[in-house]
Amino acid sequence: MVRIRFQRRGTKKAPHHRIVVTDQRRSQSSRVLEIVGFYDPSTHPEKVSVNESRVAYWVSTGAQVSDAVRQLLRRTKRVAAKSA
Repeated sequence: MVRIRFQRRGTKKAPHHRIVVTDQRRSQSSRVLEIVGFYDPSTHPEKVSVNESRVAYWVSTGAQVSDAVRQLLRRTKRVAAKSA
């Protein structure tokens, strides 16, 4: 099953995240199908960049959005992320 989820990057105590499309059975640091955005919580205000058209495309093809990414998208009011 394909999921849209975070991929943790950065260093210890200074994380930032990529928003990626990947197979849910793969580990967090493994190969991804596509990078659709990033999230940096350590800056003020938080930096969020999402390619909304690609997220909508992947959701329309059956990808499921993880809970954490769904909350981020709702909080920043980016994309109407539906759970499939």
